[in-house]
Amino acid sequence: MKIGFIGLGMMGKGMAANLQKAGHELHVHDLTRQAASAHLANGAIWSESPKALAAECPVIFTSLPTPADVRAVGTGENGLIEGFKPGSAWFDLSTNAVDVVRDLAAIFKEKGVDFLDAPVSGGPRGAASGKLAIWVGGDKAAFDKYQSALTDMGDQARYIGAIGAGTIAKLVHNSASAAIAVVLSEVMTMGVKAGVEPLQLFEAVRQGAAGRARTFDRLSGQFLTGVYDPPDFALRLIHKDVSLACQLGRENNVPMRLVNMAHQELTEALNRGWGHRDSRVGALLQQERAGIEPIHVDPARIKAVMDADSK
Repeated sequence: MKIGFIGLGMMGKGMAANLQKAGHELHVHDLTRQAASAHLANGAIWSESPKALAAECPVIFTSLPTPADVRAVGTGENGLIEGFKPGSAWFDLSTNAVDVVRDLAAIFKEKGVDFLDAPVSGGPRGAASGKLAIWVGGDKAAFDKYQSALTDMGDQARYIGAIGAGTIAKLVHNSASAAIAVVLSEVMTMGVKAGVEPLQLFEAVRQGAAGRARTFDRLSGQFLTGVYDPPDFALRLIHKDVSLACQLGRENNVPMRLVNMAHQELTEALNRGWGHRDSRVGALLQQERAGIEPIHVDPARIKAVMDADSK
């Protein structure tokens, strides 16, 4: 397949290299030719501008730092929009803004070009090794047409819905990751200052219930099903445990901002009279605040996803 690639930085260089390893004819562009030196040495073809690249290739992948960069490459001077032929496709692998990807999709649709948001997760190592999630939103037929190229870049290329869906998934993932990193630093700092050796503490907690579970797999139970009775672990008990953790933090002069926020959330749920329900019942408070109906997914559908992922 003849493929264009723009953005050969920390993430892009690995993905582009994997396309070459898979045997695709790779055409490349970046701010400097030097950024593409390794790919050119392996047979890639240099294009002087996004416009020139689009004129040569029916499908383009971009991996760029900011939404402004994506927009400039797409619709700026000598941009992709000036070179694309009708029937072409553009997959943006960047972490973008939802309004930007929807706007670009509408603009390029008028030109007969499919724009799909396809942000990735796996970091530079994943980009280089191919152990990479790619979450795609946009036209399903365009995804199907180029799925093999996506699979050459990442082992978890997945279509998840209309334009913007990929970006939403990426923002959900990364904001959760950031919050989890902060709260882990809070609780580990508390544990170390309270007297436990760091590695021994790490070895212990990673074998607990939360430590053994994949982060988002914890949603497969109560949150997705909307079933909080009977409890796996009662709200009143986790409230007691978090109260004790907050107390320990105070005793050792350790700031516990996020844990205290979690305690407040648990207290609000407790005041609803939910103490006997599952500890995760507080999720209903957030759904209520957001103005959405309580989430209920058929357990059989959840099981199908979990079973497919374990094969």
